[in-house]
Amino acid sequence: MTHDARQPTSRSILAAARQRLSRRAAVRGAIGLGIGLAGVGASGSRQRVMADQATPGPVAPGSTIVVPPGLRTDLAGTPLNCQFGYRGPDTAFDDAATRIFAEATGIEAVHTIGDASVTDQLTQILTQLGAQTSDVDVYQIDVIWPGIIAEHAVDLSASLAAQAKLMFPEAIANDTVGGVLVGMPWINGAGLLFYRTDLLEAYGFAAPPATWSELETQAAAVQTGERAAGASDFQGFVWQGNAYEGLTCDALEWQASSGGGSIIEPDGTVSVDNERAAAAMERAARWVGTISPPGVTTYEEPDCLNLFATGNALFMRNWPYAWNASQDVGSAIAGRVGVAALPAGDEPGNHSAAALGGFALMVSRYSQHQDAALEFVKYLTSPELQRSYVIERGNLPTIASVYDDPAVAAASEFVPRLRPIFEGGTVARPSSVAGPFYNDVSVAYQAAVHQILTGSLEASPALKDLAGELETIMADLKG
Repeated sequence: MTHDARQPTSRSILAAARQRLSRRAAVRGAIGLGIGLAGVGASGSRQRVMADQATPGPVAPGSTIVVPPGLRTDLAGTPLNCQFGYRGPDTAFDDAATRIFAEATGIEAVHTIGDASVTDQLTQILTQLGAQTSDVDVYQIDVIWPGIIAEHAVDLSASLAAQAKLMFPEAIANDTVGGVLVGMPWINGAGLLFYRTDLLEAYGFAAPPATWSELETQAAAVQTGERAAGASDFQGFVWQGNAYEGLTCDALEWQASSGGGSIIEPDGTVSVDNERAAAAMERAARWVGTISPPGVTTYEEPDCLNLFATGNALFMRNWPYAWNASQDVGSAIAGRVGVAALPAGDEPGNHSAAALGGFALMVSRYSQHQDAALEFVKYLTSPELQRSYVIERGNLPTIASVYDDPAVAAASEFVPRLRPIFEGGTVARPSSVAGPFYNDVSVAYQAAVHQILTGSLEASPALKDLAGELETIMADLKG
């Protein structure tokens, strides 16, 4: 891989980090005031994307809800406000769920809508929490926000311990900061491998790839055959290669599935500079212009879905929402799509690693109605409500048992297949350990990886300098 002198050098990444130190110091002071962090986006899957493009079921919103047993009724008359995300396809269900809770408990629960932009939502929430307002009792939070807002959250680990035991352990670990359970997992998400079942069969492949080497072999064979048959634009594999949060997710999956660590470990150790991580990045760089289009380094989720849904790609890395989108009426590939865990590296002991996405519910420390707020969170994240959310909206549960519910299987043949992926197959971004500086970590990581993918930098020196930058960020956080 050659170096282009016109491109930024690996040293420029470190220099940029030094320039951002003053910003990080400002952010530390700004957290209490609820400002800053404007660059911290969503899960890489966009705002509630698992629901946004899901196909609503043919039932009245909330009609499948069964009220969980044991809800408190001694808090009747207590006012309660939960702030969800933007107004979208889930809002009618949320309205119904809130109304049913109020009827069952007597708690005067309402929910309000946040800004349409996830970044603006975070700014709004931090402003409210910084002012210690009691106007909002419960917040919907993104999977990468717990470390940013932990100091403003009620610890749910004792009061909702029974609920926490129902959840996937990785989701609970992600939402725990310094021993404090900041949020209760509510809606799940993870990176998945989508593939054309008809093409794998036509070219003699009995199963989707278990390793990245197998993916390369299958992608190359099918791409060559389809192009020879006249599909000149056919691609073997499409993924998110632009320098944004989506690339952080994709690259973390390559790194972790190859035994290369998870960027920054839970104890704060920077682990990105190692041979296996470098090899994983070099492998991905070789995909560009071979089994993936040259322009993949500018792709985000919709770009990948557009190619895949029009029948022009064999494999696609994307989020769960892509299943419904690929099955819509008029889709060129409806009924010919499979889903599998992302491949693992070739070394013994490697395993699939899917970047964790999704949302949780947090109780504000400044709420004057914390008992009612806890009851509302317990209700919304219960197996009963998650079951209805799957059936009516297609949102993925954070409770393993819901995936085995017969009614869920009847509503979606897709959802039950995902349980194994969430049981030990997910990897969290280092947002909890990096706290308010997670955006700095993610931007540095995606910038370095993007330069490797575009051929501007060699992997090993790029990751070495990246590690130095991340260590500076973590030292500043601790300092």
